[in-house]
Amino acid sequence: MTEDAVSTVLARFKSETGETVSNMMDLPRDVTVKHLQLICNSLLKQDESVPYAFFVDDKEITNNLDECLDAKKKFSTELVIDIIYQEQAVFKVRPITRCTSSLPGHAEAVISVQFSPDSRKLASGSGDTTVRFWDLDMQTPLHTCEGHKNWVLCIAWSPNSKYLVSGCKNGMIMSWNVETGKRVGPPMTGHKQWITALCWAPYHLSPECRIFASSSKDGDIRIWDVILGQCQRSLTSHTRSITCLKWGGSGLLYSSSQDRTIKVWRANDGILCRTLEGHAHWVNTLALSTDYVIKTAMVPQPCSNNDKIDNVLAEAKKRYDVAVANGGERLISGSDDFTLFLWAPESSKNSIARMTGHQQLINCVQFSPDTRIAASASFDKSIKLWDGKTGQFLGTMRGHVQAVYMICWSADSRLLVSGSADSTLKVWDVKAKKLQGDLPGHADEVFAVDWSPDGHKVASGGKDKVLRLWTH
Repeated sequence: MTEDAVSTVLARFKSETGETVSNMMDLPRDVTVKHLQLICNSLLKQDESVPYAFFVDDKEITNNLDECLDAKKKFSTELVIDIIYQEQAVFKVRPITRCTSSLPGHAEAVISVQFSPDSRKLASGSGDTTVRFWDLDMQTPLHTCEGHKNWVLCIAWSPNSKYLVSGCKNGMIMSWNVETGKRVGPPMTGHKQWITALCWAPYHLSPECRIFASSSKDGDIRIWDVILGQCQRSLTSHTRSITCLKWGGSGLLYSSSQDRTIKVWRANDGILCRTLEGHAHWVNTLALSTDYVIKTAMVPQPCSNNDKIDNVLAEAKKRYDVAVANGGERLISGSDDFTLFLWAPESSKNSIARMTGHQQLINCVQFSPDTRIAASASFDKSIKLWDGKTGQFLGTMRGHVQAVYMICWSADSRLLVSGSADSTLKVWDVKAKKLQGDLPGHADEVFAVDWSPDGHKVASGGKDKVLRLWTH
């Protein structure tokens, strides 16, 4: 038989979680994505056509099946090829193209900007010691919250979008009622140095949305009850400042530190489970593959058929379970040593991959909402893309002329926005790995950027003290 004679291959369709949905079938090697969509929808008995992406050996089929087959598979009549299908977001986030409003008000640099999980409100923390809430419909100030005596360094929304906690350079934490702008409970004191990170217990673990954790330059983690304003537990083991804190969906807390380690804690009893080592310098940033599903746990998804979900808690748990179905929760750490590590922190203290290529320190790393890709931003002016499961390098996006401080994904995982010391924001097309749009407008460095979970707006803030809202 000549090589060219093998025009069909034996194939079967599998879900991301490994379930086989078809018997073996003969497929032409030149079968296109469009035809695969029809076959897959028919096999899964979908009433309406659902868009899927298809992968062979972790390579996406973009034109036809043949391009993803290596020589061994191309010319073998015995090998069975597994085509992995993944449901795509039906809705598309449109690229952000223009600034719709500049919101002055802060008297010092804007250090943090965050949309509420339901995308209805925006909060900002500033060097002027205030926290501000903004009305997104009117694009005007809503409340100015005063009480901190020093720079507000970080803020975090509760999963139900009702509370916001803020931490300042004095080590004090305050919680705010979003509707009234008034403080909830007494100020929370206990940390001896400034607050470096705040994160809430995931909604499916704590549906009453009362519990959150804080980390500080003093090396401690504290778990608080927002209503009582009391510290429930203090976790101490780091020897230097903690830089980042994440609360995972299985009840584990992950903390990164300038002591070069990442520690994994059980939140309910404070037990230290394991220490992840490998970085040669400060660990600056962490990202969980489940960050997006945890943040938007209470929000109906644009691609779900039913906007009125009867059991929000069950739906949140289901979305989390789907996100971790293939390999559990994954963690990426970025460091001053120019490298990133990919971990499976629930089960192992050994890394899955060491990701190298950046030329300067890594400041920010984020998983895409669909968990397939991770993006990292560095002081080397570039953004790099990595495979979210294997850590394999996928490409570099260049365009900024100074350090990239922060990146944020659109909800459909197709676009990325970045804020830089060069005073611009840039929007990137991830599939094409190229610049989609340039957003000048800030008069100085952009420190903070966030993309609303519903995909409609981007907010940014920085050294010029102005908050900007961008839309398509």
